[in-house]
Amino acid sequence: MNKKVQMALSLSLAFSTLYTPVFAQIKSKHPLYKNAKAPIESRIKDLLSRMTVEEKVGQISMPLGWPMYSKKGNEVEVSDAFKKSLKESCTGMLWATLRADPWTKKTLTNGLNPELAAKATNAIQKYAIENTRLGIPVLLSEEAPHGHMAIGTTVFPTSIGQSSTFNPELIERMAKAIAEETRVQGGHVGYGPVLDLAREPRWSRVEETYGEDHVLISRMGEAMVRGMQGKQINSGVNVVATLKHLAAYGAPEGGHNGSSINIGLRTLHQFYLPQFKAAVKAGVLSVMTSYNSIDGIPCSSNEMLLKDVLVKNWGFKGFVVSDLNSISGLKSNHHVAETAADAAALAINAGLDADLSGVGYGKALLDAIKQGKVNVKVLDTAVSKVLRIKFQMGLFENPYVDPHLARQKVRNAEKISLAREVARESVILLKNQNQLLPLSKKLSSIAVIGPNADNVYNQLGDYTAPQAPGNVITVLQGIKNKLGETTKINYAKGCAIRDTLSSEIDDAVAAAKKSEAVVMVLGGSSARDFKTEYIETGAAKVNANAVSDMESGEGYDRATLDLMGDQMKLLKAVMKTGKPVVLVLIKGRPLNLNWAAENVPAILDAWYPGQEGGNAIADVLFGDYNPAGRLTISVPKSVGQLPVYYNARYPEKHDYIEMDAKPLYAFGYGLSYTSFAYHNLHIEHHPAQKLVNVKFDLKNTGARDGEEVVQLYLQHKNSSVVMPIKQLIKFKRVALQGGEQKTISFSIKQSDLEIYNQKMQWEVEAGTYHLMVGSSSDDIKLEKDFIIHQYAR
Repeated sequence: MNKKVQMALSLSLAFSTLYTPVFAQIKSKHPLYKNAKAPIESRIKDLLSRMTVEEKVGQISMPLGWPMYSKKGNEVEVSDAFKKSLKESCTGMLWATLRADPWTKKTLTNGLNPELAAKATNAIQKYAIENTRLGIPVLLSEEAPHGHMAIGTTVFPTSIGQSSTFNPELIERMAKAIAEETRVQGGHVGYGPVLDLAREPRWSRVEETYGEDHVLISRMGEAMVRGMQGKQINSGVNVVATLKHLAAYGAPEGGHNGSSINIGLRTLHQFYLPQFKAAVKAGVLSVMTSYNSIDGIPCSSNEMLLKDVLVKNWGFKGFVVSDLNSISGLKSNHHVAETAADAAALAINAGLDADLSGVGYGKALLDAIKQGKVNVKVLDTAVSKVLRIKFQMGLFENPYVDPHLARQKVRNAEKISLAREVARESVILLKNQNQLLPLSKKLSSIAVIGPNADNVYNQLGDYTAPQAPGNVITVLQGIKNKLGETTKINYAKGCAIRDTLSSEIDDAVAAAKKSEAVVMVLGGSSARDFKTEYIETGAAKVNANAVSDMESGEGYDRATLDLMGDQMKLLKAVMKTGKPVVLVLIKGRPLNLNWAAENVPAILDAWYPGQEGGNAIADVLFGDYNPAGRLTISVPKSVGQLPVYYNARYPEKHDYIEMDAKPLYAFGYGLSYTSFAYHNLHIEHHPAQKLVNVKFDLKNTGARDGEEVVQLYLQHKNSSVVMPIKQLIKFKRVALQGGEQKTISFSIKQSDLEIYNQKMQWEVEAGTYHLMVGSSSDDIKLEKDFIIHQYAR
């Protein structure tokens, strides 16, 4: 080697050796992962290279968040529990930090208002960043299906009411409001929407779903994802949406929550997965697995679902999270794992990235890695997905929120008005004999009767935080607001939802007798109370000795769908007075309405209408709003008919000895204070564009302004696999003034016609299709055939 070259090389090596510690120090002070201008993938790679296995496992383990702060007057600081969790488990995620309800034992007294909530999340972030080796911010997930489940937030109608609006644009606005309230308090991930297909009304969580039809659910799911996530997830007002629950959770055997599901793969793909696929295509960044198994494979360890379908087929770019304790449930519930380490290995190897509980992974996953059951590359893949969200949200640059902004933005006048709008559009007019409704505002007296007439928590549904006095407008208060002092209002509770020991039916009858008209508010309740016991997943535990109002909500499955307690006695006694009665139903699932449908002249279904439910119902009762809500789940005549969803496959169901096979009220059903006529159906097929264009004329034939929900159904005349008798493919909520006519247009795309064929492939089959236009699934106004020639793949 040339001496000059050799000398230069020696000097270079000496220089390098001399300054290596300095370079290393500079690098540690300014690591790539903290460089906001560097590509996110480079930042992830750099951060992973610096992390220990324990730190990586901590990033995907999510313990319960509400014990992680301590409130002292108007100040909040991190708790010893958080310090311990961070030190021992390298915690990188928390769940439900701001949640308040009887299960968490957080009340209006010891819980947090929005401003304090922001201070709490700031304290958590500050401590995590300043007291850990790498300074990684914490990802905070919050429950947000019909409002952020925290004190002081806006409570919207539950999902079954949201979908009854048949108005995705409105639901997108609602989702945007929920996201903002969550984010300004420091939350990053909102749990919702729930996309489970509800085909079993005895199941306790029907209220959380958008009903029995996957097409409607798809449109609602897309709207929620767009509203919650927005166009930029780092906007400061948007959160990551989390789809619940993958998959087929809503049709459990016997209605038992979390029970096994036995369906074929074709059924799974045709009906239970399309809504999840639609939301993934809309850009959702998080998906939660369900508690159940499908054909013997638990969803939390189902590689076909989590890898093949979700990632490979649909191109999902976010992270998958378990439901609470569902990884541990692989051992304790499903008995497919012998040890906790086995359960952790089954889940993460199947593609489940994050553990909601903190114990499904944690030590169990570390043990699995030490035992060689999980490759570190698998761990890195899961961790990178969670880190990617943190980088995309800009948490490394700005992990904090403004408490003053939280005070201004949460539950402000604009959001309260929106809650009323969603509630009004969700109300369904089931019956209106002799146009009893709308009621006159000039009544001299009116009786308001029933266990749900003036019960704040009974009208809010499950996953609701404690409410300050005056936050929630009950039906009684809504009617008072509407009528003022000019009408005498006679109120009587009459009875409870379930308890029969304190009924005062005679008082209710007396109130009815001295009134011109009666509004009866019956139904159910998902109101948790501090007497109720809860299992480790948070579901309510049924206790035969404690009779609360709660008969719905997670854990409260039903054997019948009858009105409970003395409610039927109360209804029949008041009906005997001969006064005109309007029945208002507030509830979370379809109930037995056979007697009411035959004997009560007017019936409104409001589901759980949220904090503005009383005002919204009063708007409908007295004609300030013309109802246009539609049923999104069929109402059976008997549990013996179940399942009774409208889009059952051929052959058509035959009648029973005791009754026919039809529901009392079918999917899509709902009346109006006006009437509508359908005319002039035209269908044009454009094979080159793979489009079928449909148009028809819709006229409001009454004098009152109103809205009609037009629904397009499709029937495959002949197909290679058995298909439904009819299937919703399009819908639109249309506003028309009295006497006004509009031409309504729809474009039917290739995806609207596809079926999952015998080869387990999506295909538009050549053949004859029967198109039906109607106001509900069993009220078809116009129909016509069209022919499709084979579409090229």
